[in-house]
Amino acid sequence: MQQALGRTPHLVRLGRLFSDIVLLQVDEAEYYLHFDRGQLARIEPGPSRKTPWRFALRTDAEALRAFWEPRPEPGFHDLFGLVKIERARIDGDILALVKNLRFFKEFMALGRKGTRV
Repeated sequence: MQQALGRTPHLVRLGRLFSDIVLLQVDEAEYYLHFDRGQLARIEPGPSRKTPWRFALRTDAEALRAFWEPRPEPGFHDLFGLVKIERARIDGDILALVKNLRFFKEFMALGRKGTRV
């Protein structure tokens, strides 16, 4: 996804004001996504109590696989759809997410099979 983001200029432009750390938790595994002006600077494995994150997306591996299908089923098509069907949870600074919602949603969708970049 890091390379795909670099090959997606419109997405980098959308995130140009986004420089923060996002916690992505899949089952028990934690990953800290360090964004710098719309680029994914690095991914740091967790858990870590020392890494401050702005908001977190917590889900399970099966739901994430379903989200990354080329044509996801209803409920798995969107991050908030996952929350609605209780397969994900969003914690932390929701305002930071909403301010960068399109960027973050499209970034997460880069993992979809068959995504053209």
